[in-house]
Amino acid sequence: MTAFVNALVSVRAQVSAAEWEARVKLAAAYRLAARERWTDHIYTHFSLRVPGPDAHFLINPFGQTFDEITASSLVKVDIDGEIVLDPTGLGINPAGYVIHSAIHRAQPDLHAVLHTHTAAGIGVSAQRGGLLMISQHAMRFFGRLAYHGYEGVALDLDEQSRLVADLGAHPAMILCNHGLLTVGASLEEAFWHLYYLERSCAAQLAAQSGGAELVIAADAVAQKVSELIPGNLARGAHIRHWDAAVRQLERHEGREYAQ
Repeated sequence: MTAFVNALVSVRAQVSAAEWEARVKLAAAYRLAARERWTDHIYTHFSLRVPGPDAHFLINPFGQTFDEITASSLVKVDIDGEIVLDPTGLGINPAGYVIHSAIHRAQPDLHAVLHTHTAAGIGVSAQRGGLLMISQHAMRFFGRLAYHGYEGVALDLDEQSRLVADLGAHPAMILCNHGLLTVGASLEEAFWHLYYLERSCAAQLAAQSGGAELVIAADAVAQKVSELIPGNLARGAHIRHWDAAVRQLERHEGREYAQ
């Protein structure tokens, strides 16, 4: 146990200041996901590209729950799945590597990839109609949401090309019969998209459970809402959202995640 703790303590000294900042931010995202109950025990993954010339990214060790993760416990891997730094010795989930590395390799400008298996996300992913335009939250994704058909547990490297092709230039994707995925040029952006996609799915299941006929917005109305999102992003709405979420996290848990 002492050796494990010492290994974590030494991580900050082994990495650049930019990487340490990325580690702290990603660890905060994991803790926030735990607070939002977006977790699936030790499964699902958030990843963030390490700043610098190397194609390395950070991901969770396979065995820690989201509320345990700290900046020091994150695993650094290269684009081919080789572990560069693993302070925990737990390694990574192969399915996480297949999904995340596919996107990081194909679109290096997308620094963050977030993937969840929530009840709401899986529930909507199993519906033939997908995400319905029944809420303002859902309308944010009109024309901006991709779908990827289920091919089994994501262990087949051959699936990567199809997953990337389906994602295209969309900021979010529903993995059918599986869960949700969002991406962004920054962690703040990907988290912003995930927050609203998760809320959209939860609202859809709640509305459907009432049994009444659903009111689905006209395409023109949904498009009007969706067209606001790039401007909001340019004005930094995702940064405000993230900063407020981190303040809330720290009021409840302090900064343990930053260790």
